[in-house]
Amino acid sequence: MRTERATTYELLNGVSWLGLNRPQKRNAINEALLAELEFGVRRAQDEAQALVIFGHGPCFSAGLDLTEYPTQSAEEVYHGSRAWHAAFSLLLHIRIADETAFFALPEGTRGIYVGGGASVHVARLLGTSRMADMMLTGRVLDAAAAERTGLVQYVVPHGEAKSKAAELAAKVSAMAPLTILGVLHALPRIQDMSEADGLFVESLMIAFTHTGPEAAARLSEFTTKRAPKVAPPSLASTVSSLPADGFGTAAAAPNGAAVNSCLAGQEIYAEDSR
Repeated sequence: MRTERATTYELLNGVSWLGLNRPQKRNAINEALLAELEFGVRRAQDEAQALVIFGHGPCFSAGLDLTEYPTQSAEEVYHGSRAWHAAFSLLLHIRIADETAFFALPEGTRGIYVGGGASVHVARLLGTSRMADMMLTGRVLDAAAAERTGLVQYVVPHGEAKSKAAELAAKVSAMAPLTILGVLHALPRIQDMSEADGLFVESLMIAFTHTGPEAAARLSEFTTKRAPKVAPPSLASTVSSLPADGFGTAAAAPNGAAVNSCLAGQEIYAEDSR
């Protein structure tokens, strides 16, 4: 394993594991960690089929490290914000939280505004009204509420987020590359298009993927009944209606992990390698 100042990086069986490594700061993201995070994601694009991002210690991440910013000018803060946008534009998330996770947007109570692209990405997940509620009132969501709102896709028992991430990363790694490309590049863009333009791009992606060699082989497996059928979700692998747990301060961040699908040639993070 290669250990850097603020992150760790390990490649195992085609999956990159990128760890946020400031546990004494609850993995709060400063400029150094942000730079290493972007470097690690780009490295994974070249080496891996999937990327798992996780936090060392009890927290995934407490978000922005506010201790860096009181001495910065408006221009410096602006460029720092744009650096966050550049780094996180590489990732589209499938998020995994264990049942102790909680989520907050405490920037409003600190007299500042959300960053890191949250105005766009989090608002699309939560809706602007719910996001405004969290920013203005300091409301905190537990893991079950986060799943209901779409903020996370999976909730698992305490301590099992990384094992779930490994399971999902293995599934993503086995996907056809052209299908992954469509999910990562076309699907997010379609959401910003008009209906007619989105349907047009969908047709292009269908033509692109359905005529590829992987599709021919996999469809043949299906038609000859050699491929597994779609089955109901297993109760053993699904956690729902979890009770609300207690949580600490609103500034703390969730335990969890993310998986990112990488195109070489993601708590799942699906990666947009633009």
